[in-house]
Amino acid sequence: MLSDRANPAPYRSWVEVSRSQIAANFQAIRKVVGPAVEVMPVVKADAYRHGAVEVSRTLEAQGARWLAVSNTEEGVVLRDAGIRTRILVMADFLPFTRDVLLGCELTPVLHSLADIAALDKLAIQRNRRFAYHLKLDTGMGRLGVRCDAATVGNAILAAKNVDLEGVLSHFASAANYQSTQTDEQMDLFETIIEGLAAQGIHPKLLHLSSTIPVAYGRRRAWHGMVRPGHAIYGYVSAARGAAQHRVLNVKPALTWRVTTLTVKDIPAGAQVGYGAIFRAPHPMRIAVLAAGYADGIPHRLGNRGSVIVNGKLAPILGAVSMDLTTIDATQSPELRVGDPATLLGTEGNVSIDATQIAKIAGTISYSVLCGIHARVKRMYV
Repeated sequence: MLSDRANPAPYRSWVEVSRSQIAANFQAIRKVVGPAVEVMPVVKADAYRHGAVEVSRTLEAQGARWLAVSNTEEGVVLRDAGIRTRILVMADFLPFTRDVLLGCELTPVLHSLADIAALDKLAIQRNRRFAYHLKLDTGMGRLGVRCDAATVGNAILAAKNVDLEGVLSHFASAANYQSTQTDEQMDLFETIIEGLAAQGIHPKLLHLSSTIPVAYGRRRAWHGMVRPGHAIYGYVSAARGAAQHRVLNVKPALTWRVTTLTVKDIPAGAQVGYGAIFRAPHPMRIAVLAAGYADGIPHRLGNRGSVIVNGKLAPILGAVSMDLTTIDATQSPELRVGDPATLLGTEGNVSIDATQIAKIAGTISYSVLCGIHARVKRMYV
């Protein structure tokens, strides 16, 4: 977006989220996996900072029958906003959240055999049946049951007032095709599922896959449901090793912009920012932007990153401050106070995405997106 002085920047810093791109990404995933596989978009962490309510409304309108969140509070926010689709709470069955979780008709993921017994007790107390999904720890080493099929099956069968609807696990190294860990996790998962079947237990839904196994066509991992997060927002991490050809194409749905606070000329030798880590090698024009690390710009972009100004890259000068970032505006003499710059997005033929920012900042693209602070305004287009 080039500056338009008749229509100045609306906020100090804001993101523009494309509903149509969210919808297109969701439909692209559905096309890849086919009608036999349920697609459950992950909208945790405020939909990776894209705005969980608006993103969920878009996905629900597109036909999503399930959404996944991390905790009960995230699910309650969606219910309060009128989202009626099924919502899976993936990492929260704490005692103090259970009444609200069940009262809002959220579906819990249980992570221990004790959780199954606890849910069964709640069902008896409320004289209601509740569905749940059970997580198996097949090698991630975080949440999930880690025991043999017979022990798991006995706990499931003992809980006669609740219904096992799904069984899931989570890959630790899905993007690393040089490792055998993903195959080992699938082997263990399938062994336990076969063991449960031998006990007459047949969960309706099995799910292990997030974005990577979908994007690279690892069909064995899909089963009856997939849980894409990153791809919904337009990103697929690069695979390492001999991955299959990538079968999923998506595009980023979020653009992040910031307003110019001041533009001025500095002489050769002038120091810029905290610690004076930048010194002007020659006379320069600089601009100060109204966002900093408190807004989510990684501090490590100081003297390393760039923004886009009127279709041209403008290097970041000196340290990124809490509320401000200084850039080299020498190549953009038309830049004025109130004009926007693009931190993440596309102007003309120049683009910066979260993956590029992450590489420079020494982090991951998930962190860049989730790091965009709530004080950055959201706009939906």
